[in-house]
Amino acid sequence: MPLMNDSIAPLSPAAGAGRAPAGAPQGPSERRVSPVVVPIRSLGPEHRERIARHLLALGPHDRYLRFGYAASDEHVRRYTDSLQFDRDDIFGIYNRKLDLIAMAHLAFSINPELTSCAEFGVSVSSHARGRGYGARLFERAAMHARNEGVQLLFIHALSENTAMLKIARNAGAKVERDGSESEAFLRLPAATLDSRMTALVQEQLGLTDYRLKAQAKQFWDLLATVQEVRQGVRDARAKSGR
Repeated sequence: MPLMNDSIAPLSPAAGAGRAPAGAPQGPSERRVSPVVVPIRSLGPEHRERIARHLLALGPHDRYLRFGYAASDEHVRRYTDSLQFDRDDIFGIYNRKLDLIAMAHLAFSINPELTSCAEFGVSVSSHARGRGYGARLFERAAMHARNEGVQLLFIHALSENTAMLKIARNAGAKVERDGSESEAFLRLPAATLDSRMTALVQEQLGLTDYRLKAQAKQFWDLLATVQEVRQGVRDARAKSGR
C-alpha cells in the first residue's frame, strides 16, 4: 500500500512495518525546528468520519498512489474502519471550516521483535498542497515516535512519489529504490526532556487551535441561520404587501 504525492497512509504494521534494513543511517541527534508553526492535533475515534471524508475526496490518481490500486469508496471505508486508535497514532490539520485537510498515520510495528519500529504515512487534500503540511506532519510524527521509544521510522512509497521522498530525504532518511517502489528509513535519537516538552506544547497548541476554530464556526453558523430567518421574514412581508 504505497504512499501518494505529499499524500497517503502507511502500510499496515502487519505488512512489515518493522523491517530494519542493514546499515540503516543514524539520524541527527536533534531535529531542525521548522520556522512555520502549523497547529496539529491528535485524532481519535470521534474523528473517523472526517478522516473518511478526507480520503474519499482524493482524486482517482491520488487514490491509486494511496492504495497502490484504483481504490473504490468501499476500499477507502474499509481502511478507515480498520484504523486502531488505541495502537497507532493519527494526526491531523483542520482548516477554519473544520475540514480535515491533511492527516498522518503513525503505525507501530506489531512484531514483538521489532517494537522499536514504526511506519509513517501522510495524505494532503489537493487544494492544500504546496504549504508544507506533509513535512510538518512528518516532524510531528517523528517527535512523537521518538518519545514513544521508536528507533527506526519507515516510509514506503511509490518511486514516482517525489514529494513524499523529498520530505524523507530532507529529514535525513536514507531512500532505497526497488523498481516502482521506494523505502526510506530514518533512525531516531532517544527521547529527551526537550523532545517531551516540545510534544506537549505542540499537542496543546493543536487542541487550542481546534477549539477556537470550532467556536468560530459555531458563531458563524448561528449568524448565517439568523440571517436566513431574517431574509425569510422580509420575503414573507414583501409577498404580503406589508
